Amino acid sequence: MIEKTYDAADIEPRIAERWESANAFRSGAGAAPGAEAFSIVIPPPNVTGSLHMGHALNDTLQDVLVRFERMRGKNVLWQPGLDHAGIATQMVVERQLAQRGEPSRRDMGREAFVERVWQWKGESGGTILKQLRRLGASCDWSRERFTMDEGLSRAVREVFVSLYKDGLIYKDKRLVNWDPKLLTAISDLEVEQKEVKGHLWHFRYPIEGRVFNPEDSSTFIVVATTRPETMLGDTGVAVNPSDERYQALIGEKVILPLVGRRIPIVGDDYADPEAGSGAVKITPAHDFNDFEVGKRNDLGRINILTIEAAVTLAGNPDFLEGLERTDALQRTIEALDGQDRFLARQRVVEMMEEGGYLAKIEDHVHMVPHGDRGGVPIEPFLTDQWYVDAATLAKPAIESVRADRTRFVPKNWEKTYFDWMENIQPWCISRQLWWGHQIPAWYGPDGEVFVEKTEEEAVAAALAHYVVNGTITDEEARVMAEDPAEREGFLKRDEDVLDTWFSSALWPFSTLGWPDQTPELATYYPTSVLVTGFDIIFFWVARMMMMGTHFMKTEPFHTVYVHALVRDKHGAKMSKSKGNVIDPLDLIDEFGADALRFTLAIMAAQGRDVKLDPQRIAGYRNFGTKLWNATRFAEMNGVVHGAAVDPEKLTLPLNRWLMTELGRTTAAVTTALETYRFNEAAGALYRFVWNLFCDWYLELSKPVFLEGDEAAQTETRAVTGHVLDRIYALLHPFMPFLTEELWTVTAPTGASRDALLCHTRWPELTFADSQAADDINWLIDLVSEIRSVRAEMNVPASAEAALVAIRPEPLVVERLERHDAALKRLARLSSVSIVEGAPLQSAQIIVGGATFALPLEGMIDIAAERARLDKALKKANDEVGRIEKKLGNEKFVANAKEEVVEQEREKLESYRAEAAKLEVARQRLA
Repeated sequence: MIEKTYDAADIEPRIAERWESANAFRSGAGAAPGAEAFSIVIPPPNVTGSLHMGHALNDTLQDVLVRFERMRGKNVLWQPGLDHAGIATQMVVERQLAQRGEPSRRDMGREAFVERVWQWKGESGGTILKQLRRLGASCDWSRERFTMDEGLSRAVREVFVSLYKDGLIYKDKRLVNWDPKLLTAISDLEVEQKEVKGHLWHFRYPIEGRVFNPEDSSTFIVVATTRPETMLGDTGVAVNPSDERYQALIGEKVILPLVGRRIPIVGDDYADPEAGSGAVKITPAHDFNDFEVGKRNDLGRINILTIEAAVTLAGNPDFLEGLERTDALQRTIEALDGQDRFLARQRVVEMMEEGGYLAKIEDHVHMVPHGDRGGVPIEPFLTDQWYVDAATLAKPAIESVRADRTRFVPKNWEKTYFDWMENIQPWCISRQLWWGHQIPAWYGPDGEVFVEKTEEEAVAAALAHYVVNGTITDEEARVMAEDPAEREGFLKRDEDVLDTWFSSALWPFSTLGWPDQTPELATYYPTSVLVTGFDIIFFWVARMMMMGTHFMKTEPFHTVYVHALVRDKHGAKMSKSKGNVIDPLDLIDEFGADALRFTLAIMAAQGRDVKLDPQRIAGYRNFGTKLWNATRFAEMNGVVHGAAVDPEKLTLPLNRWLMTELGRTTAAVTTALETYRFNEAAGALYRFVWNLFCDWYLELSKPVFLEGDEAAQTETRAVTGHVLDRIYALLHPFMPFLTEELWTVTAPTGASRDALLCHTRWPELTFADSQAADDINWLIDLVSEIRSVRAEMNVPASAEAALVAIRPEPLVVERLERHDAALKRLARLSSVSIVEGAPLQSAQIIVGGATFALPLEGMIDIAAERARLDKALKKANDEVGRIEKKLGNEKFVANAKEEVVEQEREKLESYRAEAAKLEVARQRLA
C-alpha cells in the first residue's frame, strides 16, 4: 500500500542512496552496445563554492537533458568536477591561517602553503558536489575531476608549452586589472563596477613657452580627472583633430605641474569635443583607454604606483628619466613618495591648488572597478605578464559558429560571441598567486627563458643553449646534467600561476584523458551540448572553443544553450546587499528538490529571466502531491501496472481519448526537449498530468470503476496503470525522486520492475483516435465553460443550473444525450434541453461552434451583478490607462530600474486580461 502522504524529506535521501548503490549514472549505464554517445561537461563550480540559484537552474537543465537522453538509450556521460578557483581558494586558506594564529603563507613558504591548500581541499573543499547530489544531479560521480589533479595538470603543461613553441604564448608589458590588496592581476570577470560618489577635478596644464597665468586661458589647457594622483604619470594631452579650439596647439607641449615634464599635445579621436573642456590627460600606464592612445601616438608609459598602490617616485627610473632635478620636483617627491594612492590624491589636489593649477572641483557620480574578492578599487597597472595570442586562436572558433557547426540557443547570443571574438584582446594568463598551475617556464642566469613540460627538460634545453653560445663548456654541461647539486640555482622557475580559466578552457577534452588518446576521448568528444549562463560566454565558452578547435581540430560541443538569470519574484537581481538572495538548499528543505527543479524548468523560457517566487515552488510541490494521490486512488481501484496495452484494441472512447492525449503529450515533450524548450516540455506535462489525467480522466473513470461491466473495468484498470507508468517516465527528468519512488512502489504485485526508472526506455506512442479525442475534449470544454460562467456570474456553488442548447446540430444532440449523466454531475446541472432561442437573462456559451445558454433568472441578482461587473471593468480600464501613460513616459522608462519597468509591464498585461475577462462576462449578461 502506498503511503498516505508524499514526504519528499523521507523519499529523496532514500532514492539517492538507491541510485548511488546501483552506480546508476556511470557512463554508458542503461545503454545498448554501440549506442549513440551523448555527453555534457558540467561547468565546474569553484572548490570553495556552495549551491546558489544560478547553479540550481544550470544543473537542473543539464540533468533534464541527461536523464532524457539516458532514457532514450544513448551512451550518456555527464562529466562532473571542480575548479581550483585560484584567488578564492587562496583567500579561504589564508583567512583560516590568520584566524587560527598560524604563520602566514609567506612565513611558511610556497611548498608548505600549497600543501596546506591541498589539505583544506581534502577536508572541506567540494561541498557543492554533495549539494548537487541533493538536487538530483545524475553525474557519473566515479569520474569526478579537479582542475589541479595530475591528469589535468599534465594537459595544462602540454597546452602551454605547445602554444609557446608555436608563438601563441608570449610575455609582454601591458596594462592589467591589478588588485592592490591581493597583489595579483585579475580577470575582467573578477572585476565588479560599483557606483561611487566622487569628484571630478579640473586642472590647468601650462602651455610651454607661455607665462602661466590662472586668469588667462590662453596660457593653459584644462583637463579633468577622477584620479588626480595619476597625473604624476601623464605623458601627453589629447585633443580631437577636428576641434577648432585646439588645432593650432597640436604638436606643442604642456608642462606637467608638480613634475616639470614637457609632454606633447596630440590629436586623437579619443578626445570628445563635447565632453568637458575637450582636452584629455593621457596616462598610458594607468588607464586602458590611455594605453591605446599612447600606442597610437608613441607616448611614454610611466608607472607611478607600487604593487600595493602606493606612489613611487624617488627610486623610479621611468618617472625620473628626462626630468630636471629642481626644487619643485624635490618637494613633490618628498610630499608624495611612499604615500597610499588615496592619501596622495588628497595631497596632489592641495598642491595643485597651491600652485594655481586647480580650476574647479565638481561632484561626480561614476562607476569604479573593484576586485570582487579583495573588495578594493582595482588599478590599471603596467606590468610584465604572460599572454595568449587570442586573436589567432579565435579565427577558427569564429568560423565554427559562422558555419553552424556550433550553434547558440537562443541564437541571439551569437552576436555577443562574435562581438567579443572579433575584437578580442591578448589574454593575460598569469596570476601572482601560489595556488594554481605554476607556469612551466624557467629563467637562466642571463634571464633567458626556457619553457618545457618538466624541469629536467628545461635544464637540458638550457644547457644546450649555453653550450652553443659559449657560456659553458661541453664538460661543464655534462657535469651539471648528471649532478643536480652542480646546477643548484642555475635555473629559477617563474613564480606565477596560470589564470583559472586557462585550465577550465581545456575541460571538454582534458577531463576525458587528453593528451592520451583514451577510449573516453574517442567516445565522448566532441561533447553534445554545453549549458551555461550568458555571463561566461567570453570567459569560458569562447576559450573552450579556441582550445578545442586548436588542439582537437574540432568544436568541443555542437550546441551552447544559454540560460537566463534567476531573479527574485519582483524581477530584481539577487544580491546580498538587497537581502533578496534565495538559498536553494533552504527551498529543498522546505519543498523538496523535485518541486524546485520543476519550478525552474517550467519557468526557463528561452531568453527570459526566471522570476522565482517560493509560492510557485509550493504550487509545484502540490503538483507532486496530486500525482501521488492519483496513484493512491488508482491503487485503491485495483489498477494494473506494468501490463502491455494495445491502444488499437481499446473499446471505451474515454480510454482511447486518454491514449491519444498521451501520444500528443509524449510528442510535445520529446520535441520540446530536443529543441531546449524546457518550459514547454514541463508545461505540456503539467497540463496532461494535472488537468487531463487527474482532473478529467480519473473523474470520468469513477462511474466505470463503480458501475461498469467487468470488461470495461479491466480495460480501464490496465489503461490507468499503463498511463501512470508513462507519466512517471515522462516526468522523471524533471522530478526524478518522486517518479523513481512511484515506479518502485507500483511494481506489479509479487514482482519488481525490470530496471530503475532512470534506465527505463523513454515512452514512444503514435496512436491517435481523433474521433474519441474530439468527443471527450468537447465534453471537457463544455463543462469548463459552464464552470467558468458560474464563477464569473457568482452563481452559488450548491445551486443546480439548467443548460439549454440553441438549435444544435445532430452531432451535438447525440453528444448531449450520451454525456447527459456526466454533464449533470460535473457541471452541477438540473437539466439539459434543446431550444430555438436563448432565454432572457441568460449567459451564452459557445463551444465547438455550438451555442448554449445558462438561464440565470432566480439564481443571481442580474441588476446587482451587472453593476458589479461595470464597476470592476471601469477600475480595470482605469488601471490600464494609468499604466499605459506611465510606460509612455520616456523619462520613466529610461531612468527607472529595469525590474520596476518590467513589473509595470506585467501589471499592464494583467489588468488588460482582467478587463477582457470582465467584458466577456458583461456581454454574457447583455
